Amino acid sequence: MSEITYDRHRRLRRTTGIRKMVRENFLRKEDLIYPIFVVEGENIKKEVPSMPGVFHVSLDYLTEEMNRLEHHGVLSVMVFGVPEHKDQNGSEAYAEEGIVQKAIRQIKETNASMTVIADTCLCQYTDHGHCGIIEDGVILNDPSLHLLTDTAVSQANAGADIIAPSNMMDGFTTTIRKGLDEAGHKDIPIMSYSVKFASAFYGPFRDAAHSTPSFGDRKTYQMDPPNRLEALREAKSDVEQGADFLIVKPAMSYLDVVREVKDETGMPVVAYNVSGEYSMVKSAAQNGWIDEKEVVMEKLTSMKRAGADLIVTYFAIDAAKWLEEE
Repeated sequence: MSEITYDRHRRLRRTTGIRKMVRENFLRKEDLIYPIFVVEGENIKKEVPSMPGVFHVSLDYLTEEMNRLEHHGVLSVMVFGVPEHKDQNGSEAYAEEGIVQKAIRQIKETNASMTVIADTCLCQYTDHGHCGIIEDGVILNDPSLHLLTDTAVSQANAGADIIAPSNMMDGFTTTIRKGLDEAGHKDIPIMSYSVKFASAFYGPFRDAAHSTPSFGDRKTYQMDPPNRLEALREAKSDVEQGADFLIVKPAMSYLDVVREVKDETGMPVVAYNVSGEYSMVKSAAQNGWIDEKEVVMEKLTSMKRAGADLIVTYFAIDAAKWLEEE
């Protein structure tokens, strides 16, 4: 009987040391961006019911949270605000003393090494919960761009290092870029939510940001989940219009899109590991159905493997701790 020959791939898996030698993708603390929800008031650190371990924090707790991040080596934060007052035009989004603007100034004063990314949208600030101006039940694109630009400029004036517009209005990147440049912020980069799908995975976030629409949904401006080529068109438009980073949101169900956006544009790509993805893992772990650490690290590494350079994740602090253990 002739000898059977075949490739022996297992040679490179035989020991821990060899596996580490040939490992192709790595997760680093520097890759992690932590989203934080800042609220008006005092003495508030309240857990979001649908997101175990994620809190609403008032400004008097904000520095404590930033110190906790720094202690574990997470040096990038994305700031979301939950205002007390909402109106039709979301005026608190671009107010000089708005909650996000106050939070940004405080972080830059107390934790100068922190990279502060400002989420730029209107949905948390409008009384209807949509990401733009409404007329006769229709979300108006072009008039909304002016308010979004005012919001971005106010956040840059407050000291934001990066502006992250998340509204999915057509032309938001070029309009905000022009507004930032004219306001003297030519060096402030834009981390655009270039590819943001109308996803069912956002449910817990709307609980956290108090941003559930009062009518309808966001499917006329966020992307239809089955579409891949449309995602590439969106990403390419943002590159042409001045984006410096491209966000793909959500991450887990759209890793194919992460890879294609990276390959097609060559730009820094950010995967947003969204609230629903977080809460599913947390609830399964709390029930003892999965090993939380192993699942989270596998999941975050898959985003890196798909082409993400950075990851926005509510697991940032946990992942940083686990990386320290390694």
